[in-house]
Amino acid sequence: MKIQIAGPGCARCHAVEQNVIEALTELGIDADVSKLSDPREFAKLGIFLTPAVIVDGKVVVSGKVPTVNELKKLISEAR
Repeated sequence: MKIQIAGPGCARCHAVEQNVIEALTELGIDADVSKLSDPREFAKLGIFLTPAVIVDGKVVVSGKVPTVNELKKLISEAR
């Protein structure tokens, strides 16, 4: 599983990254987590609001900081 966090590197982006890592830990899932900070890449993916979470190429959250529980549900559904 590949999870990307899209955003300019702001505090909200860091919060999303921490929540993603916590959700993965709680689910016992090993995933490749990376950051995407190039606005041109955001546009290619159709992301206009950050932070965003992309799971295996699909944008699952955009424009908000999802909770750990929300992320656990989204990650489980993407498997």
